[in-house]
Amino acid sequence: MTQVTIVGAGFAGLTAVRKLRQADPALKIKLVAPRPEFSYLPGTIWIPSGLRKPEDLRVPLDRFFRRMGVDYLKASATGLKNRGRTLLTDQGEVANDGLIICSGGRFLKKLPGIQHVITPCEGISASVKIRDRLRTLEGGTIAIGFAGNPKEPTAMRGGPMFEFLFGIDKQLRQEGRRDRFKLIFFSPAPQPGNRLGPRAVEGLLSEMTRRGIETHLGFKLERFTENSVVTEGGEFAADLILFMPGMTGNQWFDNTELPRSEGGLVRADHLCRVSGFPRVYVAGDSGSFPGPDWMPKQAHMADLQAAAAAENLISELRGEEPKRGFRVELICIVDSQTTGSLVARTEKFNIVLPQWRVFHWLKRLFEWLYLRKYR
Repeated sequence: MTQVTIVGAGFAGLTAVRKLRQADPALKIKLVAPRPEFSYLPGTIWIPSGLRKPEDLRVPLDRFFRRMGVDYLKASATGLKNRGRTLLTDQGEVANDGLIICSGGRFLKKLPGIQHVITPCEGISASVKIRDRLRTLEGGTIAIGFAGNPKEPTAMRGGPMFEFLFGIDKQLRQEGRRDRFKLIFFSPAPQPGNRLGPRAVEGLLSEMTRRGIETHLGFKLERFTENSVVTEGGEFAADLILFMPGMTGNQWFDNTELPRSEGGLVRADHLCRVSGFPRVYVAGDSGSFPGPDWMPKQAHMADLQAAAAAENLISELRGEEPKRGFRVELICIVDSQTTGSLVARTEKFNIVLPQWRVFHWLKRLFEWLYLRKYR
């Protein structure tokens, strides 16, 4: 029986499972991941305020795996051999007829003192830390920022940091203690959020001004201390630092001959194929793909790439020529607890709609509909 192995149980991995199963009810699917659990990271922006609890965003996948007929292996990938036909794991070797790599990215942790910051997208536990720190702080300065991978311009995730920034501002106002805090947004980019489009950048910066949020932009980051952020443009104090570094490839990629981009991600073509590795595909944060410099690293993009990878792999397994490309599409709602701004960008248009309450509820509805597929 033909077996496809999927590495990872995130957005891309689970979308690949669904698309493979829809295409071939008899296909043997093995999924390799450290935990049989899906963490819905977009919802972590609501944990600090209590709008979401950790258990709301963790979905056990046992029932989903049974419905999809997935053979789950609790393991971590450690390497590849036989041109991708054998996946190495800490629980032994896994043979396959086709492989889809969906193991996400790894944050660059090279800046001195980075142990003093909280990186929100590292998981649900990071947002719990933010929640607990906010509860204990009676006042002070909260610094929130992000940076990228200089060698991989698309390997950054800045959108959630705007949401944490505006969300914390709103939360402190609702709690009646915003006047005790200074909020500072920092980034080495002079126009943070530029991938959302010029109008979005203008809107984000205007919103910061309106809310009394200070900015420290355009200066290279040098280091963090326990209570400060140090850049080439100066140092400023901070009682709580939230920082999203740029991303690179997983460490297990180093134990493979996979082609890598300069930034460390697995290099793929417009069909999500890995060159030189027959029937090996990549989707989501693990991959470096051809496309515009604003192509996002976000859940929606991972889903689009996973759908293309699954369809193309099925074609190859059937002896057909793969031909499904993926759309390059950025869609997000920048939420601030009670309202949200809609941003959509393709190669044909760029739409930015202002803060409306309906967008906040649409984001919550989308979360419910998305998680419903896996519960």
